[in-house]
Amino acid sequence: MHARPSTRTAAIGLTALALVALPWATTPTEAATRKAPGSTVITDWSRTAMDVVSVDAQRPAAEPFLWYGFVSAAVYNAVVGIEGRYTPYKWHARGPRGASSEAAAATAARRVLLTYFPASKTRIDTAYTASLAKVPDGKAEKQGVRFGERAAARIIELRKDDGRDAKVTFDPTPAPGVWRPAPPDHRPAVNPWLGKVRPMTFDDPARFVPGPPPALTSKRYARELAEVKAVGAKNSTERSAWETETALFFSDPLPQQLQRGYADHVTRHKLDIVDAARLFAAANTASADATITTWNAKFHYAYWRPVHAVRLADTDGNPATEADPAWEPLLRTPPYPEYIGGHCANDGAVMAVLDGLTGGDIDLRLTSAPTGTTRTYTSSADFNRDVINARIWSGIHFRTADVVGNRIGRHIGERALRHYFQPLHR
Repeated sequence: MHARPSTRTAAIGLTALALVALPWATTPTEAATRKAPGSTVITDWSRTAMDVVSVDAQRPAAEPFLWYGFVSAAVYNAVVGIEGRYTPYKWHARGPRGASSEAAAATAARRVLLTYFPASKTRIDTAYTASLAKVPDGKAEKQGVRFGERAAARIIELRKDDGRDAKVTFDPTPAPGVWRPAPPDHRPAVNPWLGKVRPMTFDDPARFVPGPPPALTSKRYARELAEVKAVGAKNSTERSAWETETALFFSDPLPQQLQRGYADHVTRHKLDIVDAARLFAAANTASADATITTWNAKFHYAYWRPVHAVRLADTDGNPATEADPAWEPLLRTPPYPEYIGGHCANDGAVMAVLDGLTGGDIDLRLTSAPTGTTRTYTSSADFNRDVINARIWSGIHFRTADVVGNRIGRHIGERALRHYFQPLHR
């Protein structure tokens, strides 16, 4: 049985946060003399992006991370180009001194969303009107609007011909170990093109793709199959009530669950517009790249899911496995290959970013619609352990896919912070 880990809920005090933040929040002299605006415009446009991408456009699975990355990068450039403090993302422009960074942020988000999701124009323009209503009319607002348009145009230009229009055919021949559509609805694979997209913080979508999953005839494969078969079954008697709740908690769509968590964090810790924009941009670009890497691996290896591995274990050539044709997982099997675990890859990337920004006390509070509960994590190790186990308890992943995915995601997140979003004048 798996012991239930403890989860600390204490929030970081404002004084402690300030002490942690000082090394990475060095402010240029020209910006140190004035106070930056608050984070409201950042969290407002995060919610609008979620509504546009996930509600209106209904983009599936982890795909929203890509679009959130585009929006967050544009907003970040719009803000730091005016306020300073951190290096812009793949840009060298500086906004006019005294321009409204709030108007710039709202304008950048609006332009990116309208470019890719024009069907949501009414929603986007309504949000934009509300944002500009909070900014005093005048020169500063107008300058901010113009600079926000430039920031958005830079991201849109960077993302031209990035592989989002790739035509990818994925229809593997069924065989032991090979992915196939899963019951009950046998949906075709979702978004095979996503693994061909150029990442945001490096160039090759295959750069971090790992070696293959365990061979079907290996002892590790037999051991991991036995584990998911026992604790991931729909009616498992070996999975505790807390483990079931954990599996269900992390079945909430991760892109939106994390955006809500980021907004909660920046609001509770009273981060200003600059540090809020940095957190969203660093986390969302790292997640975009973890998603691209995951999809590249998934469609390269085309590895089968536990539902087929258990039901067809008599075909895998491993004498240590035993078939159960009636086996069902706790959660519905996602419509794409198993290896590597995408949830865990994104989790690793995000935890690396939050560790880097907070000094290791991440204070991430998440809510989950499937369970109606809230959890607060102050340790990335606790969080990563729970999500790795949750996907196994859900019956949709083998342990290796989650552990490897999480490790690769962490490499991606650490790399993003080493090469981007760095303080000025270090």
